[in-house]
Amino acid sequence: MTDITVDKVPVVDGNGRHLLMIRFAKLFIAFGIPLFLLSVPTSQLPFDNLSIIQHRLLAIFVLAALLWILEPVPVFATSILIITLELVMLSDQGLYSFRFFNDGIEPATNIEGLMHYNDIFAAFSSPIIVLFLGGFSLAIAANKYALDTNLANVLLKPFGTKPAMIMLGLMMITALFSMFMSNTATTVMMLSLLGPILMSVPKEEKGVKALVLSVPIAANLGGIATPIGTPPNAIALQYLDRLYNVSFLDWMMIGLPFVIVLLAFAWWLLQKLFPFSGDSLHLQLGGDFQRSWQAIVVYITFALTIILWMSTALHGMNTYVVAIVPLAIFTLTGIIGKEELKLINWDVLWLVAGGIAIGIALDKTGLAGVMANAIDYSVLPALLVILVMSFVCWLMANFISNTATANLLMPIAAAVATSMDDLSLLVMLVVVACSASLGMILPVSTPPNSLAYATGLVASKDMARVGLIMGLAGLGLVYTVILFFVTIS
Repeated sequence: MTDITVDKVPVVDGNGRHLLMIRFAKLFIAFGIPLFLLSVPTSQLPFDNLSIIQHRLLAIFVLAALLWILEPVPVFATSILIITLELVMLSDQGLYSFRFFNDGIEPATNIEGLMHYNDIFAAFSSPIIVLFLGGFSLAIAANKYALDTNLANVLLKPFGTKPAMIMLGLMMITALFSMFMSNTATTVMMLSLLGPILMSVPKEEKGVKALVLSVPIAANLGGIATPIGTPPNAIALQYLDRLYNVSFLDWMMIGLPFVIVLLAFAWWLLQKLFPFSGDSLHLQLGGDFQRSWQAIVVYITFALTIILWMSTALHGMNTYVVAIVPLAIFTLTGIIGKEELKLINWDVLWLVAGGIAIGIALDKTGLAGVMANAIDYSVLPALLVILVMSFVCWLMANFISNTATANLLMPIAAAVATSMDDLSLLVMLVVVACSASLGMILPVSTPPNSLAYATGLVASKDMARVGLIMGLAGLGLVYTVILFFVTIS
């Protein structure tokens, strides 16, 4: 007798049904509003002389914003959908019904303003994507040969056993690594170094919260210092490269002092909010630098890449060209093979590519200019425009990915800046990029926050308290610098 196996149908409990209903509600809102927007006649929209292509792109933009904010699907899936919709609805190789206008009387005619399909596909071959590939290759190789953990061990030893000094060391090292590698990977590494001490210290020890929170705060801030430290910086560079030749060192000269000041403030703040009761802590540090030829190649390549990034004026290669050098070296030597290539954060690359595609479409179709000119900015002071854009960016970044926030706001900010004679594009985009990275109130605000919260040693209210103060302090520092330069100019 043959046994017949019947697959069990998974039972969805009450909580599961509730979550499912919430997801469907989010999907209904995310797709319903753009579809309604598409159904409204172009002439009735509150924009002057809006074209059919701009109308469609506006609906795609609203869809992207809602999907990124509500997150009923993964954020990278939203980016892929954006690129697909642009190709189908806006390109010269899209669906026939989207490319030709037919009123049933006259012969079908081409719709004006269609984008070349290569322009949309160019989003994933952007120099920004190459910049991230280079950064990911460095992080993967460093992790494979324990350069990151061994370097962290070496750098932590000089800070002794005092809790305040250990926390300072943690923050400095975390920020340093976050300048050149994923802040998520950096947070994982630094929290793992903290593991032994966190297990040996009583959970009621208030200072433990300071140690745990110091890592995500430093990781979030550290990325501001370099173009590859966080996606909002790279997205800003995409628009700045049109008018400015901003090198790796140029960005660091702006970002590094900002990071140092905020790190010092965060170190002081955490000690005040969560003081340690004891006078000393003992970190169990160990590990030796590997001496295989592969490890030596990684050490040399890591140092060489950073030196090349910081000396563009001497050798002539820009930041993007330098970024592909470590990837070439590591793949050629076998340090990064097929398995390691799978470790690249492709979801981040797709997310950034979707934002680039939105930016390209907003620029090519002219919709960014239309949206920017919907408000008469000429009657507003340039300083007020920057402050409002910055605050909106920071507010959004606390609730959705800072990359998604930058993807949505950067093209509009660029269009606004270029439409005003007394507003610098460089100032506007650097401020918006910094504001996006300051969003760190909630556990879901950034991956480092989520990882720190997952330790179970900090409550969401503790994170919100510190994140709010740090965010406002960061914005205050940005505004103070702007006011200073406005005053002396």
